[in-house]
Amino acid sequence: MGRWRAFVSVSRIISASKSVNNLKFNKNPPLRSLNSPLSSEPREFSLNFRSFSALPSLSPRHAEEFDFRTHDFDENQMSEEELLEDEEAGKISVKAFFLCTSVDLKSMQAENSRYVIPPSSRSSNCIALRFSASPWQTRGAVKESMGCYRYMIVYQYGAAVLFNVEDHEVEVYLQAVRQHASGLLSEMRKDDYAIKEKPLLVEDMQGGPDYIVLKTLDTDSIRIIGSVLGQSIALDYFVSQVDGMVEEFAEINRRMAKTGTFTMDRKKLFQLVGKANSNLADVILRVGLFERSEIAWRDAKYAQILDYLREEYEVAQRFGNLDFKLKFVEHNIHFLQEVLQNRKSDLLEWCIIVLLALENIISVYEIVRESIGTSI
Repeated sequence: MGRWRAFVSVSRIISASKSVNNLKFNKNPPLRSLNSPLSSEPREFSLNFRSFSALPSLSPRHAEEFDFRTHDFDENQMSEEELLEDEEAGKISVKAFFLCTSVDLKSMQAENSRYVIPPSSRSSNCIALRFSASPWQTRGAVKESMGCYRYMIVYQYGAAVLFNVEDHEVEVYLQAVRQHASGLLSEMRKDDYAIKEKPLLVEDMQGGPDYIVLKTLDTDSIRIIGSVLGQSIALDYFVSQVDGMVEEFAEINRRMAKTGTFTMDRKKLFQLVGKANSNLADVILRVGLFERSEIAWRDAKYAQILDYLREEYEVAQRFGNLDFKLKFVEHNIHFLQEVLQNRKSDLLEWCIIVLLALENIISVYEIVRESIGTSI
């Protein structure tokens, strides 16, 4: 078949070239009048030419090289895109929120008892909830896989950490927390993170930019990650509170530098003292910033995750900055207390002076009155 097609193609080309050669063109064609037709004798002939392109064609060797390079480029491009898609597809989103100053965990646990995960430690400052789909919407069973569930860890100090929850579903979960919360904040704080599970990972965990890779993802891992993210977002809130106090004392110091005095009353100063002390106590006691996790104490792989995340979020360094700012506030409070105490001492001294003066005046008056009475 291939030889027959080649023979037909060659014969067509030869016949076309002969027909072109047989055409005779008159070098001096007769002149026509303006009214005469364009052709006096109609002629019909057709040339069977093969269609062609204005673009140059590649030789077979270069064509093969071009096809190979194009194919290789497509494979490289597709491999990079597939890697990015696989990397994003395998991630489980983690969202941390700080929305209030206190949550009643007992009432929340009683209302959502069917979702509560039994605690694996004696810690009582949080509860873990697991949902097969959006809460309060479906009750069907799903395949037993961590990626098929949505998790929410709620902490008594006002933080909530959501795992594998889409953005449009977040408000449903947070509303469930607000029903048992007190001291709701006007501006909620938020932080994002991600988890990626790789069963073939050699080590138990591996760090990445804004995400962590785990060999196995279980409820204890979720508790460890949630505890660090909750502490981090709560620390942000307390740092902002202390920053406000630092700015207030800085303004007082600026006014004192201009006027040489300050107008703060004792009640306002005591309020600042109570606020500073309560912030430090909340960070240490309620948030449990320096408490060792029992889960991490039992298993070294969880301790590794805890240490990595605390280092990643710079928890110790941020608390050091918070402590330094609180010491600045404390120093200013002591200074202002001494100034107010001196003011009070000065006032008492003036009161004593006035009383002594009155006593002297009364004594003089009595002496004068007695002297006048005896002379009469």
